[in-house]
Amino acid sequence: MLAATLGAALAFGAPAALAGTAPVSPSGSPASAPAAAAPKAAAPTSQSATWVAGTRSYLVITAPGDSTAVRNAVAANGGTVFANYDAIGVIVAHSASGTFAATMRGVSGVQQVGATRTSDVPADAYNPALPANPAQATTPTGEPVRADMTQIKADQAWAVTTGSASVKVGILDTGVDDQHQDLAPNFNAADSASCAYGKADTRAGAWRDVDTHGTHVAGTVAAAKNGKGVIGVAPGVKISSVRIAEPNSTLFYAENTVCGFVWAGDHGFKVTNNSYYTDPWQFNCPDNADQAAIIEGVKRAQEYAEGKGSLQVAAAGNENYDLAHKTTDSASPNDSTPVTRTITNACMDIPTELPGVVTVAANGTGVTKASFSNFGQGVIDVAAPGSNVYSTAPGGGYSTKSGTSMATPHVVGVAALIASANPGITPAQIRDKLATQANDIACPSDSRCTGTTANNGFFGEGQVDALKAVGSTPPPGKYFENLGDFAIGDNTTVESPITVSGVTGNAPATLKVGVNIVHTYIGDLKVDLVAPDGTVYTVHNRAGGSADNINTVYTVNASAEVANGTWKLRVNDNAGGDTGKIDSWNLTF
Repeated sequence: MLAATLGAALAFGAPAALAGTAPVSPSGSPASAPAAAAPKAAAPTSQSATWVAGTRSYLVITAPGDSTAVRNAVAANGGTVFANYDAIGVIVAHSASGTFAATMRGVSGVQQVGATRTSDVPADAYNPALPANPAQATTPTGEPVRADMTQIKADQAWAVTTGSASVKVGILDTGVDDQHQDLAPNFNAADSASCAYGKADTRAGAWRDVDTHGTHVAGTVAAAKNGKGVIGVAPGVKISSVRIAEPNSTLFYAENTVCGFVWAGDHGFKVTNNSYYTDPWQFNCPDNADQAAIIEGVKRAQEYAEGKGSLQVAAAGNENYDLAHKTTDSASPNDSTPVTRTITNACMDIPTELPGVVTVAANGTGVTKASFSNFGQGVIDVAAPGSNVYSTAPGGGYSTKSGTSMATPHVVGVAALIASANPGITPAQIRDKLATQANDIACPSDSRCTGTTANNGFFGEGQVDALKAVGSTPPPGKYFENLGDFAIGDNTTVESPITVSGVTGNAPATLKVGVNIVHTYIGDLKVDLVAPDGTVYTVHNRAGGSADNINTVYTVNASAEVANGTWKLRVNDNAGGDTGKIDSWNLTF
């Protein structure tokens, strides 16, 4: 993970908590390279009238349910309620009083109270500035499949499924450039927001990138298969940005993560990508009252999201540190002055060490351990490529980063493909499939790697395999697809073409027709496959009633048809009130 400068993102060359482009010392920032401690946030020149120097943020933990009495106590004891999450019993409170936490710990109904930072809450929290919307560069056509995608057989998995548009993936990070040509086709603005400072900001653009880390992660998960730039592991799913990094510092505080996980649960994210650790503590220790409250608050939020059907996947960090044998933390707190302290395994790197979270280590070349990747028997779940990963950058560009931050979105993409191929699958079932599909990697000649070939401290269950995750082999025969969007209006007919060439003779009696239509109330729809000579084969005829979306592979006896030529998917909407689009379709001969 990254240490101080970038916050807690996990990538080398990124701020403290990010997991992006280089290793970091054990702390709570991006999963990238180590960074220097972040300075205390300064108040902007145009301060909010409600901001005063010395304002700190606290998690006040109470019983889930109506928190009116505790919120009133916050106000009565020198604090203000900035946000509250009654479903999990977490209140985000601000106070400039040095005795606020101690006083609130004595209030009836209060279970824990903890300061979430060792520097002031920025004045920007009260009137957040929108991130910049960068001008976009144009990328020439050409979309070579990258080595990291072939390493995990994502390119072969795409012949089975590119992912369903009904699967939502949350990018909890520094934000995402939603205007990027490779991300815009799959970006879901309706479910995007900023959770910086611990309260959802749903203004258009609040979700945009305040760094580069989140945009890079998003591209690895789901960059569009559109003939330019790069292709994500699951190029057919939808991605939403929940920015949890604060501007300037790019730190990922506990209240921001709480907000992000609750948002993920409430907005139906099937998987979330978490390439960071929770600032300012790389490890939160339960014998410290502040850090104990952070652990409890983030844990409750994760459990809430999982209970709503969301699986969290997180970066292990970039310090080459044994998470199963913790001894010291020299990177915390990274929002003021880090000190070296002795720690034990009771201290947790969160969210990656929370129960239920999938913890991802980084591979270097092939199936080696990336030199920077954290490890630990019983901690690491799976591994994925994390070195020199090429992906999207803000402004329509592309860049290369390394880190467990870069490994994590490969796993998230595989999880999204699993969810696409198995509608209704639970987070626990996705976790199990991620484990069983992974390819075993034996320990190298390194005494730090303990365990078996099947499961060890460097690679967990092994390196993810997208093809095995969605079905052991791609469908036989030549494969053709159209990924273009074709709008389906009320009481209209639309056709999407595929030109087939290079197939000898007639189509098979078992022609596979993969259909991905996004449309509410599919009982309105009649769907036909139209052969090159105009023969019509109906595959869906106004069935399904009020159900949403068609994501099905049909088998058609087209043995009477010459294979080569232009085939069409024809969709006829027969009623008013519901619209949608042909998202993609394919033919396998």
